[in-house]
Amino acid sequence: MLTIRREGPADAEAVARVHVRCWQHAYSGIMPAQVLARLNVAAWAQRRRDVGTAEPEHPFTTLLAEADGQVVGFTSYGPYRVDQNRADLDPAYGELLALFVEPDHWGDGTAPALLAAARDGLAGRGWHEYRLWVLADNVRARRFYERAGLSPDGERSTYPVPLTAGSEPVGLVELRYTGRLDG
Repeated sequence: MLTIRREGPADAEAVARVHVRCWQHAYSGIMPAQVLARLNVAAWAQRRRDVGTAEPEHPFTTLLAEADGQVVGFTSYGPYRVDQNRADLDPAYGELLALFVEPDHWGDGTAPALLAAARDGLAGRGWHEYRLWVLADNVRARRFYERAGLSPDGERSTYPVPLTAGSEPVGLVELRYTGRLDG
């Protein structure tokens, strides 16, 4: 049975594990292999702790999907980040910052359940419209969001992917999607 709950301080490692596995599977062939190979669960977990993602006063909320006591997905949402800058928030719009589900749970209803919970949370905070950024080459995610009623609004960005020290980052094109929360 799938349950959705808010992230707690002890969840950083489990969330980071899902995040890394999802990047390595979903972004294979999109991001450079060397970037995916060097992803580190412990470092990502520590970054979550440092940023305080589980703290109640954090501007972004992270919800976890659990199946049989294991974290199998998560979503994060909150106010819209202008230029994807967490320090510059536009309270006029909500934003879905992340939605990741363990590859073994793709297609089993976990992702729609997380998206519905995030939409409820965004609407509960008073937003009528929300936005998200998705890699242009992530066709699977784009199809999922389009089936859920979101559509590209014409805004594009470049996500800089750092390579090794001294190398120029690789720029991956992102598309912004927009959806309504009130209908």
